[in-house]
Amino acid sequence: MIVLGLILLVIGAVAGISILWTIGLVLAVIGAVLWLLGSLGHAVGGRRHYW
Repeated sequence: MIVLGLILLVIGAVAGISILWTIGLVLAVIGAVLWLLGSLGHAVGGRRHYW
């Protein structure tokens, strides 16, 4: 999810499409939060680990 967010950020910045940039930013932040929660040992979505 983080990688997809970064890809959308780059495409949105290069193409000048603000909605792609916004969606990419949201996906990157959500992915980072899920990764952080998973690495701290919290169950995320019923899973012990979030990859």
